[in-house]
Formats: sequence, C-alpha cells, structure tokens
Amino acid sequence: MNEKSGRGAAGRAPVRPPAGPDAGRTRLGLCSVTYRRLPAIEVARYAAHAGLEVIEWGADVHAPAEEPGAVRTVREASDRYGLACCSYGSYFRATPGELAGFPAVARAATLLGAERVRVWAGATGSRYALPEQRHATVRCLREAARIAADHGLGLATEFHGGTLTDSVASTVRLLDEVDADNVRTYWQPPLDTPDEEALAGLAELGDRVAAVHAFSWWPGNTRLPLADREGLWTAALGLLAGRGVEALLEFVPGDDPAVLTREAATLRRAAARTPPGRT
Repeated sequence: MNEKSGRGAAGRAPVRPPAGPDAGRTRLGLCSVTYRRLPAIEVARYAAHAGLEVIEWGADVHAPAEEPGAVRTVREASDRYGLACCSYGSYFRATPGELAGFPAVARAATLLGAERVRVWAGATGSRYALPEQRHATVRCLREAARIAADHGLGLATEFHGGTLTDSVASTVRLLDEVDADNVRTYWQPPLDTPDEEALAGLAELGDRVAAVHAFSWWPGNTRLPLADREGLWTAALGLLAGRGVEALLEFVPGDDPAVLTREAATLRRAAARTPPGRT
C-alpha cells in the first residue's frame, strides 16, 4: 500500500486481505509455473497433497487470458482440491502496446477468483530505462490499477531483474510514482545477494510487499533444497509475520513434483518460527 496518502490515483479504497481469525496469517502456496509441464489438475493435486492452501496460476501455460475455457478448467481444478487462487501470474509488462489487453487479464483473474494480478514493471532495468520509458510504465500501471480496482483486484509487481523493480530503491520510487492504493510488490531474494543484504531490502519494502516467491538458489540459479537457505526464509517470514502475505514456492530442484511435500514442510517450518527479537 502506498504510504504517502490514504487513497491513490486509482481513487478507490485498497484491496485488503480477508478479515477474521486468520487475518494477518502467512498463507503458504505454490506458483503453478513451477510445474509448467503438468496439467492444471495435477498441479492442484500436488499442491493440496503437500498441505498448501493457495496458488498463483500462471498465464503463460495453465490459464492464458485469451482462453476463457482454459481459465475455467483451472478454476475447477482449484475448487476440486480446496485451493484459493491468491494471484494471477500475468506477463503484462505495463507497456503502451499491451494496455488494450489488460481488461482481458483482469477478467481472467476474476474468473479464477484471484485477489490480485502479478504484473511486470516494464522490460528494461532501472539503470538503463530512459525517462520516457519509465514515465510510460508508470502511466500504464496507473491505468491497469484503475481497471483492476474496477474488478476488485490488486496489482503486485514482480521483483525481478530487467525491470523497474530490479532493486528496492527503484521499486519504492515506482510505487510512489504510480501512487495507487491497490498496487504493491512481490519480493524474492535477489540473485547472489547475501542473506543480510536481501533481508535489509525486504525490511525496507515493509508493508508494500503483497507476497514472496520462495526458492533456494545459490550460487547463481543453481537450485538447492529450500532447507539449504532455511535461515533466510525463517528470517524473511518473520519480518512479514502478521501482515497477511503469501509465501509461494517456486522453481523447486529439478522441477520435480516428488520434492514438493518436502519443500512445503520446510516452508511451513520457517513460517512457524519466530526469529530472535521478533514478538
């Protein structure tokens, strides 16, 4: 949520997590892109078997916005296994040429029962984006936020290299520039960044974080069991405790469905612990 004002450019109240006894609890889930090669019903079955409760369905394979029939099939898979769709993993990059297609993205997210749409902040890294590119991305995100709000949806930017949310400083700046109450960001540990530095960035983002993509890569994109960086994830989820975020497993070692239960158990253990000094 934008901290500068009570209402943003979208002109509507922010999208909030559900109220009730579970309000503020970290929900554990899966990004469906982890198993792109599997049909949606199998992805949902593995997620449920691992004890996960939410899922981010990807728009690239499982739920393309331009294929409502496929989206309905994915929704049926979620419902069959008791999974809530916390996010629609779109590949909308907030460029002027894509804006006309965003209403279809919002409709697909609504059909899935999603709470938000994952979007990308342009297609150029913050160090290389020209001022006019940045301004165009901001304008597109504002308009996408307005459309999303009309559908009762939030937006969250992917925290990723090659975009305007490739660093904490640029992400904070972008969210301030967009200035919409229903726009936040995802977080994931930046590649080859030591734990302390990564956690400092997460702390700086604070309540602007809607969810995290949980994986264990080191060095580079070498995939390790989540337990190999369990300390990082225990600390990260401790920083986010009580904020109602989701922690979503992504890119498990070997894209192997057989390890999902193990990875989910590690994530559950990390979420259950309170780091020293955290109350």
